[in-house]
Amino acid sequence: MRAGKKISKIKNFFKIFGPGVITGAADDDPSGIATYTQTGAKFGYGQLWTVILMLPLMTAIQEACARIGAVTGHGLAAVIKANYSKKVLYGAVLLVVVANTINIGADIGALAAAAQLIIPLNFVILTLGFTVLILILEIFTSYRVYARILKWLALTLLAYPLTVFIIDQPWKTIFVATFWPHIEMNFEFFFIITGVLGTTISPYMFFWQASEEVEEEKEQHLTHRYGKPTIGALFIRNLRIDNFVGMVFSEIATWSIIVVAATVLHQNGMTNIESAADAAKALEPLVQTFPNAGFLAKLIFASGIIGLGLLGIPVLSGSAAYAYSEAFGMKEGLNLKLKKAHGFYGVITIATLIGLMINFIGINPIKALVFTAVFNGVAAVPLIFLIARIARNRKIMGEYSSGWLSNGVVWITFVVMLASAVAMFYTLAQQ
Repeated sequence: MRAGKKISKIKNFFKIFGPGVITGAADDDPSGIATYTQTGAKFGYGQLWTVILMLPLMTAIQEACARIGAVTGHGLAAVIKANYSKKVLYGAVLLVVVANTINIGADIGALAAAAQLIIPLNFVILTLGFTVLILILEIFTSYRVYARILKWLALTLLAYPLTVFIIDQPWKTIFVATFWPHIEMNFEFFFIITGVLGTTISPYMFFWQASEEVEEEKEQHLTHRYGKPTIGALFIRNLRIDNFVGMVFSEIATWSIIVVAATVLHQNGMTNIESAADAAKALEPLVQTFPNAGFLAKLIFASGIIGLGLLGIPVLSGSAAYAYSEAFGMKEGLNLKLKKAHGFYGVITIATLIGLMINFIGINPIKALVFTAVFNGVAAVPLIFLIARIARNRKIMGEYSSGWLSNGVVWITFVVMLASAVAMFYTLAQQ
């Protein structure tokens, strides 16, 4: 009986995991991997301290977004619509739709570039193939089933923590760099650091997690036709655990990617990542005892990029669709069939196709990923300002409005993101 109770407790614990863990996994999308690899290659361990900085910031902002969705029973765009002017609503929706569409385009290009490492097919054919596959799966497959499969592919991220511990590391240097901020007053430094912040604390994550908490409530039959959902302290506690676990695993992956890139690439003179093949070289030490170490490293890297891209792109298009549909009063939700939510799936399709077309204007796929991260870093600033005000508003949130700690950390997140963007533009103007 005791063994049975233990197994039951373990199962109940893992049932807690949902939107937070999926959001955390999607956070390390191709844009994230490319940006973290680039900062490690370019600055060595110089920006490693951002991981410790970002963990409480991203945890606080994502918890606030999840709580807003859970308490109100509506996504972020619907809450903004009910409490702010149309100018504010349309500005917020425009930001997330544009940012997500650019991100989708960069991620599709990254999928194709990564696939070319192991499949000798034309870039155009691969981008078209991935786009069709993603749309079919997202529109005609249950996202829960889809995400469950792809979360296993996200395990390829473990290649980075494994690589950290199988190669010789200057651990004292790494420890100091992790906890002691290093800042260089030049545009290149602030450009990358804005990208690191932007790919970690991203607009699509705000809208996605809020909407997915609403989906969770529907699945658990906690929503009513009229009024707010019936939730209690236990639901909020589980939400916070789910969110915290997702963010911690996301940042462990981030730290590992930067360390591996710094040790393997930067220390060997490779400071600029120009292609997927360059980025894959960071994993060669993991398989260096094998005859085909280079190919195996490319295979592991490509599998991770493809798996996380297939997981992340639906999150990007889905969050854009949630925001747009909520703003204009259309039926929305990945739990709905196509015939019941034409507008919602229409936004998903259009955003994905526009993203696809971005790949045919001659931008290097890896550089596009880093640019996307920087764009997200700038776009997140006004959205965090709105989220801070909503989460603190007792008229909207009732007894679950932000306490002093949550409110304080969310505002610190706003200041940090704003300062990074301002420093980037300032140093650009000084060039």
